[in-house]
Amino acid sequence: MSVTVTDADFDDLVLRSQKLVMVDFWAQWCSPCVAIAPLIEILHAEYEGRAVIAKLDIDQNPLIREKYKIQHFPSFLFFKNGELVEKIKWTVPKSTFVETLDRLI
Repeated sequence: MSVTVTDADFDDLVLRSQKLVMVDFWAQWCSPCVAIAPLIEILHAEYEGRAVIAKLDIDQNPLIREKYKIQHFPSFLFFKNGELVEKIKWTVPKSTFVETLDRLI
């Protein structure tokens, strides 16, 4: 199961991570977010040990959502060495995630 991050532990789990981190900004009421959730879990399993695949519930964690100006859901932000290095908005095919993860690792 992917890692759950919150406003409180975002810095520790994402910004201070030694690995590439992909954060899925999602909400339970967002049908595209729910539809892509199984793919996010597959990515978590496939990239375990090489990258961190995390989820952040935007309704429960508004501070991080506001900090990164997330307005489209789902949105996927990629962090490397504490820096935001890539964004993907909406749902995309698995190949787009794989290409992005492989390029950034």
